[in-house]
Amino acid sequence: MTTRTLRIAMNGITGRMGYRQHLVRSILPIRDEGGFLLEDGTRVQVEPVLVGRREGAVREIAERHGVEHWTTDVDSVMNDPSIDIYFDAQLTSLRKATLTAAMKAGKHIYTEKPTAESLEEAVELARLGQETGVTAGVVHDKLYLPGLVKLRRLVDQGFFGRILSLRGEFGYWVFEGDVQPAQRPSWNYRKEDGGGMVVDMFCHWNYVLEGILGKVDAVTAKAVTHIPTRWDEQGKEYTATADDAAYGIFEVTTPGGDPVVAQINSSWAVRVFRDELVEFQVDGTRGSAVAGLRNCVAQERAHTPKPVWNPDLPVTEPFRDQWLEVPNNADLDNGFKLQWEEFLRDVVAERPHRYGLLSAARGVQLAELGLRSSAEGRRLEIPELTL
Repeated sequence: MTTRTLRIAMNGITGRMGYRQHLVRSILPIRDEGGFLLEDGTRVQVEPVLVGRREGAVREIAERHGVEHWTTDVDSVMNDPSIDIYFDAQLTSLRKATLTAAMKAGKHIYTEKPTAESLEEAVELARLGQETGVTAGVVHDKLYLPGLVKLRRLVDQGFFGRILSLRGEFGYWVFEGDVQPAQRPSWNYRKEDGGGMVVDMFCHWNYVLEGILGKVDAVTAKAVTHIPTRWDEQGKEYTATADDAAYGIFEVTTPGGDPVVAQINSSWAVRVFRDELVEFQVDGTRGSAVAGLRNCVAQERAHTPKPVWNPDLPVTEPFRDQWLEVPNNADLDNGFKLQWEEFLRDVVAERPHRYGLLSAARGVQLAELGLRSSAEGRRLEIPELTL
């Protein structure tokens, strides 16, 4: 049996997402499971090389998880010909420079989003990826979640008929930090540090809408800072300069040419009264479905009840009981791990990854236009992005 080992420089693993989702729940399990097999029988193994600015934190993580190689010198990674892949989960403001250096050094890249702080920079990265010919992947984790995998399956099978609309609810209450510590980093609420709900989540919503429904043609958005004062990790009061909630209407066209209206509310200032922290409901002429992170329920036309509006009587319809669970019908592993494995297969095969830098640039574009729509109070059409 042939074995190929891919050495992956992982920058930003001291942060929440880089550590939990990418290192602990993706790369380390792939390593500890002995890698994975390709169709030709080749076994692909991974060797992480940890990268970070805080020496003590990086060393501690390496020792905790039995990772032999780590460094605080990013340049040494770029100059090391044994490094096959550079992964970036740093602050967005640091990302363009390191991704640029990695691609120019011939490294394949895999990165969190947003890929850059502006659309211009995001497009520059996409052009560089095309010019260098490296395999470039951008995290599109939500499309690999079991709930959305099931939702996409229903779309592919024509379950909905003509799709009419999508409604999404996302978020939860993030504590201000005074009485109880906040469960998200304080930089998320400072615009000057790259924080903000629109910048964070509209990149996600773009690829979710593209991956489930079709092309996003226009946006109307309202970004709000509901909680103007918060307390940081040291208990110091600060002014929240970034939006903590965003209310968006997205006009989408399906591959078949049908118009779909998508509405998605995103908020760090909402208390949850739903089954999961994010839920999407898709309604069509033949059926509807509601998908969360893991679960998905559906109701077809023949099983749709016929409620009658009567506010003078108690509700007698058991609405939640009238939906059927959509089965897994497959082994749906951690979404981050699944995309990592798909990306690594593309690296070995020397082919493009289906979720690349141009897709990421469209996410940055939607975020920029969403903020502009909110500031100007109007609907904005989304121009086609080309390289």
